[in-house]
Amino acid sequence: MREACGIFGVMDRGGRRFGCEMVVNALKNMYVRGNGLGAGYAVYGLYKDYREYYCLHVLMENSDVKSVVDDFVNRNFDVVHDEEIPVNDEVKVVNPPIFWRYFVSPRYDLKDDYVVEKVMEINTKIDGAYVISSGKNMGVFKGTGFPWDIAEYFMIDEYKGYIWLGHSRFPTNTPGWWGGAHPFCILDWSVVHNGEISSYGTNKRYLEMFGYHCTLMTDTEVMAYIFDLLMRRHGLPIETVAKILAPPMWDQIDRMDEKMKRFYTVLRMTYAPLLVNGPWTVIVAHHGEMFGLTDRIRLRPLTAGEKGDLLFLSSEESAIRSVCNPDRVWTPHGGEPVVGRLKGRALKRVVK
Repeated sequence: MREACGIFGVMDRGGRRFGCEMVVNALKNMYVRGNGLGAGYAVYGLYKDYREYYCLHVLMENSDVKSVVDDFVNRNFDVVHDEEIPVNDEVKVVNPPIFWRYFVSPRYDLKDDYVVEKVMEINTKIDGAYVISSGKNMGVFKGTGFPWDIAEYFMIDEYKGYIWLGHSRFPTNTPGWWGGAHPFCILDWSVVHNGEISSYGTNKRYLEMFGYHCTLMTDTEVMAYIFDLLMRRHGLPIETVAKILAPPMWDQIDRMDEKMKRFYTVLRMTYAPLLVNGPWTVIVAHHGEMFGLTDRIRLRPLTAGEKGDLLFLSSEESAIRSVCNPDRVWTPHGGEPVVGRLKGRALKRVVK
């Protein structure tokens, strides 16, 4: 069984920013995990001059769409700055769309929820426009090509951040196109994924009840919305969320003591539509935290490593060793998250 896409994440838990070299070189090491039909990066801490504003990265199929997006964004946000995302036109990529970024401030309270609502409106109501990134002081850069091509195209060597996610795509049953490349993002939650989500239809329908709409024709999109719903809106820690997405089997729950049996029964009954079936591994990031998680029987690989303050998560140990000599490397258990957090900084979780 082929293990498909290559995923990689690196975080400096001391908050120091660094360039893209490690993530690009790690993906080069996993060359056979991609076929040129998609790649991308998420970087945290890159927009220091506009750190207090949401940054919308919008993919637009043509200039006519841009005028519609401009009108929508200006009607619904205070725009402090906007510009075309710089690209290197000398890099040969297939049918590149227009990429524009808007640094914006919402005009209403419950700002995160307002931004999510407007992102969904753009994605569902403006034909040919898709928001691929919408967080503060972070951004997603992705497209059709190999990881090194996408890195050169977006000139990501000019950016620095304290968390980097990278993805090399090997699509098997969904199309290879610019919007369908990874990472997937909502607000500052970004996800790279290796595998197949066979529960996509059930997960998608449940998320629609909370205002999330999947438009990017790739099953991974549900993962970004699941983490936003459970961790931001419902205020759950990743240790609990892991038991929703990859819960113990019912026969295991039956053998637990009464307290734990009740806990896992309530989780499985309350969030049954968010159980994620199929072979999968994800690396997820948001400000202050990066974590990796596999399905409960590890049908897709995940390796973790540390070097000082650096935490690495990868499809392969060889990719970690290609960029550093780690202090330690280990294989996490299925369904058990590996979590990295900024030192000395508590994470706020507010239920809305």
